[in-house]
Amino acid sequence: MDVLFLILLNVILPVFTLIGAGAFLHRKFTLDLNTLSKLTTYLLMPAVSFANVYQSKMGSATLLYILTFLAVQSLSLIILTSCIAKLAKFEGGLSSTFKNSVVLVNSGNFGLPVSQLVFQHHPLGQSIQVVVMIFQNLLTYTYGLYNSVSVDQKGLQAIKVFFKNPVIYAFLIGLFLHTFSIKLPGFLWAPIENASYAFVAVALVTLGAQSAFLKINRFSFPLVLSIIGRLILSPCLAFLIITFLHLEGTIAQALFIASSFPTSRNSSLFALEYGNHPEYAAQAVLMSTIFSMVTVTIVVSLSKILFP
Repeated sequence: MDVLFLILLNVILPVFTLIGAGAFLHRKFTLDLNTLSKLTTYLLMPAVSFANVYQSKMGSATLLYILTFLAVQSLSLIILTSCIAKLAKFEGGLSSTFKNSVVLVNSGNFGLPVSQLVFQHHPLGQSIQVVVMIFQNLLTYTYGLYNSVSVDQKGLQAIKVFFKNPVIYAFLIGLFLHTFSIKLPGFLWAPIENASYAFVAVALVTLGAQSAFLKINRFSFPLVLSIIGRLILSPCLAFLIITFLHLEGTIAQALFIASSFPTSRNSSLFALEYGNHPEYAAQAVLMSTIFSMVTVTIVVSLSKILFP
C-alpha cells in the first residue's frame, strides 16, 4: 500500500494535474491543437530526445543484457500487435495507433519516477530505467514514427516524410556528442535544456486538450485491446524473456517493472499529428495510465517475489 500511495502522490497526481489543466484551458479558450502538436513535434520532442542521449550515463556492465531483452521484447510486441490488428481487421490508421499504444511505453515522466521510488537504495535499478528510456526514444522515433507516417504515405514517400522529422537528427547528434564526449557551449546547451524541461508539461497539457471533450460511454474493442496489451500482455511477455535469458536480481526486477508502464503520450501526439484516430489514442494513454496505478503496483510486488 505504501508503494501504491507514493506512486499515486508523486507520479499520477502531477501527471493528471497537467492533463486536467489542458482540458480546462481547452474548454475555456479552445486551444489550437494543431499549433500545440507542431510545437511539440518540431521543437520540444527534438530537444528532449537530444538532451536524454547527450546527458546519459550508461554503465557498460549490464548494457548487453538490457539491450538484448529490450530488442527481443519490442520485436515480440511488434509481431503480436501486427497479428492482433490483422485478426481484428483494423483499417490502416486504427491499426497504426493500436500498435503504437502497446509497443510504445511511457518510460520517461512515468517510468523514471517509479524506478526512483522502487530502487531508491539500488542505483543500478535507476540506471537500467535510463537505458530503457533511451531505447524507447529510439523505438518511438523510428518504428513508432514510421508506423504513423506510413498510413497515408507508402514506400519511398513514407521514408521521405519519416526523414523530415527533426527528432531523428536530434537523437543522432546527441548520440554522436555523447559518444565522443564533446561538450556544448553554454549558450547552445541552455535553450536546449530549457526546451527539454518544457516537453513534459506541454505534452501533457496537449493530451489534456485532446481529452477535453472525450466521452468514454463504453470501452471500445480497440481500447480494451490496447489496455490489455500494454498493461498485461507486455509484463507477461517480459517475464518469459527474463526467464529465458536467465536474468536475476535487480536487473530482472527493473526490466520486469519497466515492461508494465502505461502507453506513451507520444503515441497520442503521433496520432494527432498524422490524423490516425487521435481520440482513441488519447483514450488509450489516459485509461492505461489510470489502470496502471493497480497493475504497476502488482508488478512491483511480484518482481520482489519472482526475482529476489
